[in-house]
Amino acid sequence: MLAGRKPVTVAEFETFLTHPENQSRLFELVQGAIVEKMPTQRHGILVLNLGSALRAFVKTHGLGRVGVEVRHRAPDDPLNDRMPDISFVSGLDKPIVDEGAVLAMPDLAVEVKSPTDRFRDMRAKARFYITNGTQLVWLIFPEQRVVEVYAPDDEVVLGEGELLTGGALLPGFEMPVEAIFEVE
Repeated sequence: MLAGRKPVTVAEFETFLTHPENQSRLFELVQGAIVEKMPTQRHGILVLNLGSALRAFVKTHGLGRVGVEVRHRAPDDPLNDRMPDISFVSGLDKPIVDEGAVLAMPDLAVEVKSPTDRFRDMRAKARFYITNGTQLVWLIFPEQRVVEVYAPDDEVVLGEGELLTGGALLPGFEMPVEAIFEVE
């Protein structure tokens, strides 16, 4: 939030999103500031690599739903409306949201670093998700080729040659870290 600037509320953010010039753009509301997401081709490939493996696993085991660029917010938070690159919500009993944000944090949030993202902002996002009920966060850093894994009581850094697992949230899910970064 810029000094002297009034925070944008969720209601104002919803109105902002309806403006014609914003229809095909991706925005988040972060602590009352509107932030545009600027993914690249590499970003999209990495999201697809991990997202497709995760979706196949979740669908096979009937565990819930995996989405890409799904807006999530806590019902009592007027200053945040987050859009993880990939999200997982456990269970199939919840109705699909067709308009607006899901009024709950995802069980798993995945963020892939774009060139304009700062490390500290990504780590602050991970802490935000965990503090607000997300059970597992994966931060993907393409240049370093590592994955930072966050859980309420744990933080781990995984590199090539290691396996990303779903832990207690997604038991049995495994993906080699290097497979996330394949672009061919």
